[in-house]
Amino acid sequence: QVQLVESGGGLVQAGGSLRLSCAASGRTFSRYYMGWFRQAPGKELEFVGRINRNGDSTYYTDSVKGRFTISRDNAKNTVYLQMNSLKPEDTAVYYCAASDTYYSASYYYTVRGYEYWGQGTQVTVSS
Repeated sequence: QVQLVESGGGLVQAGGSLRLSCAASGRTFSRYYMGWFRQAPGKELEFVGRINRNGDSTYYTDSVKGRFTISRDNAKNTVYLQMNSLKPEDTAVYYCAASDTYYSASYYYTVRGYEYWGQGTQVTVSS
């Protein structure tokens, strides 16, 4: 198993930036496909982006393309979500997720693609 702990959330003005971190403990981090999701008040959990095991492939939902960047440092057992040009509609609890199961790439855009989840970190963007 792997334990995931997110950090870096907070309150930021529209147009600002935040970097979220997700630290993993447990088994070898490089075996995990990693994803970021978010949940706004009253809404369902939404896919934000994902990164493959060696970090050379990323994919984002359309609403964050060009503003958010996912990266990982396997030596530090950490995945990052750099968020720039934040908008009020980015306000949500952000979760990182991990999978050590091999699926087709598109399956990692869904909640079911991940077995392990962090506790979430709140991001609030003021207008």
